[in-house]
Amino acid sequence: MDTLTLLQHYWWFIISLLGALLVFLLFVQGGQALLYTLGRNEAERELIIASLGRKWELTFTTLVTFGGAFFASFPLFYSTSFGGAYYVWTAILLAFVIQAVSYEYRRKAHNFLGEKTFNAFLLINGVAAPLLLGVAVGTFYTGANFTVDRLSLANGLGGECVISQWTSPWHGLEAVADYRNVLLGVSVVMLSLILGCQYLISSVENDTVCARARRVMLSAASVFVPLFVVWLLVTFSSEGFGVTADGIVTVEAHKYFSNLIDIPMLFHLLWMGVVAVLASLYVAWKGRRWAIHLGGMGTVFTVLALLLCVGWGDTSYYASQSDLSSSLTICNSSSSLFTLRTMAYVSIFVPFVAGYIGYVWYKMDSRRITRDDVEY
Repeated sequence: MDTLTLLQHYWWFIISLLGALLVFLLFVQGGQALLYTLGRNEAERELIIASLGRKWELTFTTLVTFGGAFFASFPLFYSTSFGGAYYVWTAILLAFVIQAVSYEYRRKAHNFLGEKTFNAFLLINGVAAPLLLGVAVGTFYTGANFTVDRLSLANGLGGECVISQWTSPWHGLEAVADYRNVLLGVSVVMLSLILGCQYLISSVENDTVCARARRVMLSAASVFVPLFVVWLLVTFSSEGFGVTADGIVTVEAHKYFSNLIDIPMLFHLLWMGVVAVLASLYVAWKGRRWAIHLGGMGTVFTVLALLLCVGWGDTSYYASQSDLSSSLTICNSSSSLFTLRTMAYVSIFVPFVAGYIGYVWYKMDSRRITRDDVEY
């Protein structure tokens, strides 16, 4: 494997890891979606908001970092998806913007919209953000409606240059027409509810709220587990998009399942992740605070394996439903060797940043939030 190919695989791993962390951090959205389910009065709701309010910026920052890493390492995907499927990405961005505004202004003096309006915004973000993100990620497996003309880059020098074209007037929203994308989207919503309950059990000192969280967690799990299993079975039994030695994208039977078998690390990551998530349900039901850590680790392992499965193993991670030859792979959509290598040097500092975040997380959650800590 030459240096460029090695760096392309390395940066797909980094992006997959960021995506996995983003899905875990959606526990904030899950907690927001349950604001009125777990909080039956103002005091309980303020406890929930105070707890989630310490973490929501991590989710937003990870989303921005995920997009920035994609732009720097695989710019053709960024220009194709973010520039073509702009309806769905705009909807995702709007969902996160109203979340940021809500945490900032919901209890400000002279708030003319009223606190309940911003609470409603948090509920919308809690459901819409994980749903839309899940549907968008689902297109990595099912493909999207676009074409790519790489020759236009040379032909357009000195004039208009359009490399990618979206072939659907819905610009990304048509992804909901594929039930597989919807299955994954709803699964991500249910997972965020599970993780949200586990986080609140860990961070809130209120027996009533925690008891409700345990019951709601099991209800969400009863929906999540069968939906996710169905999505796995459908995805691994369906056709995928492989890449031949000369770079031609072809349709292959059971491509994603083959990647799991051919790359044992992915298979082990997947089963360990699934087992950890299931085990976290039992641990949380027993009221253990560390259930969120087990569930978070399982989520990261599972999502990491699934994203690596769609990018590694000579696979097209973003197939074109309109023109198979326009499909994107980590080889034909990446930045130059110089860019990937320079960013690889910078990425050396990532573990230090992650360590700092982990330390701050530990200090913030070393003690549960009580009613005495919240003004309402």
